[in-house]
Amino acid sequence: MDTASPPSFRRDARVIGLVGLAHAVSHFLQLSLPPLFPLLRAEFDVSWTLLATSTVCASLAPDPRFLFPFAAMMGIGNGVFHPCDFAILNARVAPRHLGYAYSTHGVGGNLGYALAPIVSFGLGTAFSWRVALAVMGGAALVVLTMLVTQRRFLGSERAADAHAHSLKGSVHLFLQPAILLCFFYFVFQTTAAVGIQTFLPVTLNQGLGVPLLLATSAVTAYLLGGTAGIAAGGFLAVRTSRHDRVAATGLLTGAALLSILASGVVPRELIVTLSAAIGFVVGATGPSRDLIVRHATPKGAAGRVYGFVYSGLDLGATLGPVWFGILLDHQLARAVLFAVAALLLVAIGTVVQVRRAVPAG
Repeated sequence: MDTASPPSFRRDARVIGLVGLAHAVSHFLQLSLPPLFPLLRAEFDVSWTLLATSTVCASLAPDPRFLFPFAAMMGIGNGVFHPCDFAILNARVAPRHLGYAYSTHGVGGNLGYALAPIVSFGLGTAFSWRVALAVMGGAALVVLTMLVTQRRFLGSERAADAHAHSLKGSVHLFLQPAILLCFFYFVFQTTAAVGIQTFLPVTLNQGLGVPLLLATSAVTAYLLGGTAGIAAGGFLAVRTSRHDRVAATGLLTGAALLSILASGVVPRELIVTLSAAIGFVVGATGPSRDLIVRHATPKGAAGRVYGFVYSGLDLGATLGPVWFGILLDHQLARAVLFAVAALLLVAIGTVVQVRRAVPAG
C-alpha cells in the first residue's frame, strides 16, 4: 500500500470526501433544533426544560410534543454514522491514507456543527422555524441522493463469520480491556469537551468576570482552533506509529493551558488566543485517537467496535451538563475549568494503556 498508484489515491480521496460530507451533514442536522428553541418557546409558550427525513417531519409538528419523537428519530438516524463511517474508511482507504481520512472525517463534523446554528437561526429568524427545518432537511436529502449515486464507493468488507456474531460474543468483544479503555477515553474526553463548548462563556463570565461577548468569542476560537488541530493532526498521524504519545501530549498540553486560564492570570486580550490554542492541541489528538481504536479492533469487528466506543461520546455528552451544572449552581464557575482539565488528565490514563492492552499479534 506504500506504493499506491494515482488511481488508488483518487479512489481513496473520493471515499474520504464522501464519508466526510456525510459526517458533516450528520453534525449539521444534530444542531438543527437547538438554535430554534427561542422561536419554539415563543410560538408554543413552553418552558425552557425542553436524520434528514425526521428533520423534515419535525417542520410539520403541530405541537411541541410531536418534536420529541422526531428528535428521537433523528438520534436513531445519527447513530449509524460512526460505525458505518469508520467501517467504510477502514475497508476502502489505504492504511497510509487513514490519518488523512480520519482528519477529514473530524473536520467535516466540526464544520457541520459550526454551520448549523448560523443556517438554522438565520432561516428561522428570517422566515420561521418550520422553514428552517424543512430547508435543512431538504438539503440533507439532496446530499443523500448524491451519496446513493456513489454507493459503489461506500461499501465495507462483510466478516466471513458474520452469521456467528451473537449478543454474547459482542459483549465479550466489548469487555476486552483495550476496547473498554477506548470507550472510557471517549467518555472522559467528550465530557471535557462538553464542559468547554457549552459552559465556557458562563464560566469565564461568572468565574473570571470576562464580558459575555468576549467569553462567547472564546468558544468560537476554541472550535476554530479545534478544526485546525484536527486537520494538522491528520498529517501528524500518518508520520508516527506512537499515536498514544500524540494523544497524551495533546491532552496534557490542553489540561495545562486550561489550568492557566482558570487561574485568572491570563490578560483578557489573550483569552481568545489561548482558547484557540486549547482547541488546537486537543483537536490534534483526534486522528491519532481514531487510529488507536482501529489498532485495538479485531479484524471484521470495525462496525461493532466503533459503534460501541463512540457511544461513549453520547454518554459523556449526557453526563457533562449535569456535573458542570451542579458546579455552576453552587457558584463554582472556575472549578468547571479545573474539572475539565482533570478529565483530560484522566483520559490520558486510559489512552496510554490501550497499547499495552491490545493482544499481541
